[in-house]
Amino acid sequence: MSTAEHEADGAPGLVSPRERGATRIADRVVAKIASQAAREALGPLPQDAEPPYATVVVHHDDTARVSVHLELGYPGDIGGRCGQVRRQVIERVSGLVGMKVPEVAVQVERLHPAALDETRRRTR
Repeated sequence: MSTAEHEADGAPGLVSPRERGATRIADRVVAKIASQAAREALGPLPQDAEPPYATVVVHHDDTARVSVHLELGYPGDIGGRCGQVRRQVIERVSGLVGMKVPEVAVQVERLHPAALDETRRRTR
């Protein structure tokens, strides 16, 4: 459709959605966003812990299925921390790329016991 045809429709210079094309966000980009969101939710990590990483499958209907792998300190509220990660990943992916995130699977790969001195302080 030419500019003259668009102007005749009452929308000068606008391009129809069909002519604009589509934007596709790569799985690895969404995975980086999800990984960063998990880091934000966790705060400081145990000394030997690897940073969280995510794998993502993006579907054509603008949904992303996310799997986050992380290491946590122990003892601690493992379920609560996993819930924080899920909420943060959903919020950040939805907000930054506009995708629905119906599922965030959180896999705790390793637990890091607290240092002996910290454990003694907590039990006194």
